[in-house]
Amino acid sequence: MTLMSFLRRSGTEGRGDLAALLSGYSIEVMPRTASRIADLREMIPAGTRIYIAHVEGTLIDDMVACARRVRAEGFTPMPHIPARHIDTRATLDAWLTRYAGEAGVSEALVIAGGSKRPQGVFDSSMALLETGLFDRHGFTRLHVAGHPEGNRDIDLHGGNALVDDAIRWKQDFAERTDAAMALVTQFVFDAAPVIAWEQRLRASGVHLPIHVGVAGPAKLQTLLKFAVMCGIGPSLSVLQKRAKDITRLVRPFEPTEVLEAIARYKAATPDTLIAGAHLFPLGGIEQTTEYANRQIGVDPRTGPGRAVNA
Repeated sequence: MTLMSFLRRSGTEGRGDLAALLSGYSIEVMPRTASRIADLREMIPAGTRIYIAHVEGTLIDDMVACARRVRAEGFTPMPHIPARHIDTRATLDAWLTRYAGEAGVSEALVIAGGSKRPQGVFDSSMALLETGLFDRHGFTRLHVAGHPEGNRDIDLHGGNALVDDAIRWKQDFAERTDAAMALVTQFVFDAAPVIAWEQRLRASGVHLPIHVGVAGPAKLQTLLKFAVMCGIGPSLSVLQKRAKDITRLVRPFEPTEVLEAIARYKAATPDTLIAGAHLFPLGGIEQTTEYANRQIGVDPRTGPGRAVNA
């Protein structure tokens, strides 16, 4: 089946594939937004991996407290460890000590971070990984960033050469350590770049699982703002085309089309690297989890695996 076939097919035929892709989804929160929710168990299925975003300026005390709360409510916390926000090796050591000792954390998303200039000795996720501190503190799963549409912060003049080199380095790291590793992507609005990127990685011998990032339902204006801030690539055109239709501006944009195309591709490609979906709740945690839970037929309020009423 051709790439265009995956993108063009629609209707109910892809719904089962969509549920399979979203089953076991992960979601991202910030300590500030999570604190507004009395009980995450009302919204998120038990055992879900919850990434905790470390936005610049967030105190490590707040990050650890959020991770501890996530763990206590029955989820798997995966805090961001942003290289450019960490001034010294001693600071990294202290953070990992606190995450492991105070919150039982054994997983992390290791990233460069959004800052243009490092605050200290680390400028990349690779520099953090090379310290050996994650292994020393018992971290057994490490996720790193994937860039289906490239990254101008890394490849300054376009292309994918340096981004691809970084992925190969991370795979080599995974092969010489005990940690399970995977790639999680920035949110995208089009399946085509993701599928082409996955095929290119697999053909080059990369075998790290891929968790595809998508934005949960949100107002189009909100998504456009975040897409520009985060440097989203060619898939931004999907939002721009929708913005030209004034009748669609008032309805939240849902990621169903991109998810269905990726789900069909995953179902038809047994050796695909695509392992699942990661949700960015840009329109709010409640709205995003309601959408995802509806697709997979789960209501956390009535117990794992219970069907949602129509």
